[in-house]
Amino acid sequence: VLLIGLIVNGHKDPHVLPGRSAIVHLFEWKFADIATECENFLGPKGYDIRACFGSTQVSPVHENLVVTSPKRPWWERYQPISYKIVSRSGDEAAFKDMVRRCNAAGVRIYVDVIMNHMSGNRPNAHGVGGSTANPANLSYPAIPYGPEHFHSICGINNYNDAGNVRNCELVGLHDLNQGLGTVRTKLIEVLNTLVDAGVTGFRVDAAKHMWPSDLEYIYNQVKNLSTEHGFNNDSKPFFYQEVIDLGGEGIHSTDYIGFGRVTEFKYSHELGNAFRGNNAIKWLQSFGTGWGFIPSGDAVVFVDNHDNQRTHGNIVLTHKNAKLYKMAVAFMLAWPYGYPRVMSSYFFSSFDEGPPQDNAENILSPIINSDDTCGNGWVCEHRWRQIYNMVAFRNVVE
Repeated sequence: VLLIGLIVNGHKDPHVLPGRSAIVHLFEWKFADIATECENFLGPKGYDIRACFGSTQVSPVHENLVVTSPKRPWWERYQPISYKIVSRSGDEAAFKDMVRRCNAAGVRIYVDVIMNHMSGNRPNAHGVGGSTANPANLSYPAIPYGPEHFHSICGINNYNDAGNVRNCELVGLHDLNQGLGTVRTKLIEVLNTLVDAGVTGFRVDAAKHMWPSDLEYIYNQVKNLSTEHGFNNDSKPFFYQEVIDLGGEGIHSTDYIGFGRVTEFKYSHELGNAFRGNNAIKWLQSFGTGWGFIPSGDAVVFVDNHDNQRTHGNIVLTHKNAKLYKMAVAFMLAWPYGYPRVMSSYFFSSFDEGPPQDNAENILSPIINSDDTCGNGWVCEHRWRQIYNMVAFRNVVE
């Protein structure tokens, strides 16, 4: 029993260096730009070490379906077509170089991984790396997956029915059966490849839509972190799982906290309500488990993320509400509940809009202005003075 407990607790350790804290989500950044940011801003070079972020979350790295209508939306990254490391962020060589350079700068890398599903149906389906598929026939030869690797096709229509939520398709994305040995083996292999490259942890997309027992099995089969990249030989990968639980449904965050951390979406909503004036700020003095949140050591917290900044704008605060947003992020970084994640966005005017890109659909690099803010279509909230100073504050007092 003790050994099992040690394994479980190990998957909740973010493995950041001493004196560092906070994740920054460099949403849709290219690998080369992330590496440079680790060296020049997030890591020790150029800034007082007390201001250092502990880690960065990167967008999905595996080959995704190319979507041209709408034009290259952000969500195409969440429709894998193979497990090759290639995307608009870069190829496998660029990815490995980024991980190596960020680790050398003291910044850990967490990869956003999609294990719940593959792509939805598209005619002439092809990926950014040239792989092809026939999604309508559940055929993904680059892996290979066939119809036998998926749950039966059905739509999610009852969020009070755990079986419906976990065995049916999320918005038409073909739902993998993680209970099958062949699927489990493939997913473990995918995660092990990333660990070998020096990755520290994983944000598990759509964890709510997978059975907890399947995820626990997969996590416990993933190898320890790579000693070649400076980790102790008994270090377990960090897992934090996307479980949207705002109450009133049949699936709960607590279903998943036994074997990894969970993203606490109630935190984002309630913090938005407070700073928008819908609730009195004074009530935040008890902000945490007293509000029905999961235990602090199980939670990853955030003011906004790449999903809800597009879909819950009347409650969730984003960079578009700059003054209130800075106040809310400052509170998050000062308040002793959960492990904080800071969003780093690009400007967008519609739900689907992808990252800044040129006429050839290549992602543009951020331009760093003289005051350390970003240009070229990037917001870079993590470079706002009020935010990085509060990361420094947290590093000192934690």
